[in-house]
Amino acid sequence: MHMSKAGIYDQLTSEHGENFPPEAAQFAIDNIVFDWKENALKKAQSYAETMNMSDSAIYDQLISEYGEKFTPEEAQYAIDNL
Repeated sequence: MHMSKAGIYDQLTSEHGENFPPEAAQFAIDNIVFDWKENALKKAQSYAETMNMSDSAIYDQLISEYGEKFTPEEAQYAIDNL
């Protein structure tokens, strides 16, 4: 699952997910050492291969608050490297 920081935080705190307290989830996020741009690229590749989406549609999905919640910088890296 190629998730953004915000996506992981939401999963950790969701009552339908892991249901951790916000403080515990934030601690986890603050201590993850990860290449978020590469994660965005892998998610973008998945969209490109399975959904036949345009670059602009993938970018919008990557940054959407209802989608993947990557930062614009992470999403642009993904698009630039597809």
